[in-house]
Amino acid sequence: MPLPEPPPVGSTPLPLGTYDGQVVIVTGSGTGLGKAIALEFARLGAAVAVASRSAEHRAAGVAAVEAAGGRALDVELDIRDAANVATAFDAVEAALGPVDVLVNNAAGNFPSPAEDLSPNAWRAVTSIVLDGTFFCSRELGRRAIAARRPASILNIGAAYAWTGGPAFAHSAAAKAGVKNLTETLAVEWGPYGIRVNGLVPGLFPHEDEAAHITEGVPDRGKAEDRRTPAWRVGTPRELGWAAVFLCSPWASYVSGHTMVVDGANWQRRHLLMPEFTPIRDQLGKGPFSLD
Repeated sequence: MPLPEPPPVGSTPLPLGTYDGQVVIVTGSGTGLGKAIALEFARLGAAVAVASRSAEHRAAGVAAVEAAGGRALDVELDIRDAANVATAFDAVEAALGPVDVLVNNAAGNFPSPAEDLSPNAWRAVTSIVLDGTFFCSRELGRRAIAARRPASILNIGAAYAWTGGPAFAHSAAAKAGVKNLTETLAVEWGPYGIRVNGLVPGLFPHEDEAAHITEGVPDRGKAEDRRTPAWRVGTPRELGWAAVFLCSPWASYVSGHTMVVDGANWQRRHLLMPEFTPIRDQLGKGPFSLD
């Protein structure tokens, strides 16, 4: 028997109005899990800045927030560029007011054996996941410290930050850095009233999943319910509910913590591990050659 299903779409884990008058930036919130997180903040009263490089994605995120009755702002943002991050924060402050909550959700990823990764391929992921998370966090931190305003930062992580991630060396290393950054900033910025936490999603299938992930990882999307001890996958709103809790007054003494929402999947172990298949074989790639 699987874990019980969550409450229906539109339900809220906190009192309505919890985020009234607050401004929230969610990076990469035009699609997928970022959009789901943005929706839950909006349902609780926040004005949400939908931040992304893609105009198409931003439009989709704004439309979803407004359809749920929330207030949204379209903000062009390339988190890899510290100057652009500052410009985006200026735009949000001018339109909505000072930022109270930042969710660092934007990410980039694709499967590859480590030996196949070029320097550009490595940087394509690490510059978004690690550099971008720092640039955005630093921007909010500096502004909140100078203004003597409390704030909350939530970094979206990955379970392979603890375990390593074969086929995802670039992302796993970057996410490990994000986890460490979360803990470091929580200590440094606690005296300024800034909380910093992490949130790790498990299997949350959604309509916006990137084709290079769903098609590049063999058997992805098949029998997903049986791949977790919960015997079901998560729904995006469940991740959104965890996000709004961690950034809320109900978690005011929680900082430096990374919460995993995956039905206990990352802790599971076999009594006898299945036979090992090298990553190149798992990905259907031929032998490696320097040529």
